[in-house]
Amino acid sequence: MDTNPNTVKVQQNISLNDFQKLGEDVLIRHKSILDIITKLDEYTARINRAVMKSVTSCGCIEIHATKQDYNNKESLSEMKDSMKSHIEGELCPTCKEIIEEEIGAHLFYLAALCNTLNIDLSDALVEEYNNMKTLGIFSLK
Repeated sequence: MDTNPNTVKVQQNISLNDFQKLGEDVLIRHKSILDIITKLDEYTARINRAVMKSVTSCGCIEIHATKQDYNNKESLSEMKDSMKSHIEGELCPTCKEIIEEEIGAHLFYLAALCNTLNIDLSDALVEEYNNMKTLGIFSLK
């Protein structure tokens, strides 16, 4: 991983539009909508697999899943605060890097899908952001 501060700063300032445009420029082999959709599925599975390997092979995180305890008398805010992720520990640098790579590839194919369907990824993000902001906790995601 490149730790040059200038490289990191550039990486943090990439816009979705730049990412989507570059994706359009470099996608050659998997240009078919069929390839793109199956690649999205593949990278979803690869993300899931990398998380599971963090648990089962590395052990840097543990999953302790139990029933979420909903209390219907609590406010939504209190309910949100009582929900658990079921994860204990933190990803080690190696597992984090692997998962970030898989998420990056997934984002690449998501941008490719947007390009193929003539959807602006930034517009989709802004629309979802506005929905979350408007509905707040009532969006119940």
